[in-house]
Amino acid sequence: MNMTDVFNGIGNCFQWGFTFMKSIGNGPNLFFWLIIVVLLIIWLRMQTKFNAEAKEKNTLQ
Repeated sequence: MNMTDVFNGIGNCFQWGFTFMKSIGNGPNLFFWLIIVVLLIIWLRMQTKFNAEAKEKNTLQ
């Protein structure tokens, strides 16, 4: 086994990986965007609740 075999093996792995990525398309991008949007909505609702609580206790600055 020489270095050419090692580099060819690495190249074959990358070719397989990029072929796989091409076949799944935009699915992962949409999945991560959906997670980001859901977490943003949860965070904003929590922030609204915390602001209302701080306003009631007169600790809002």
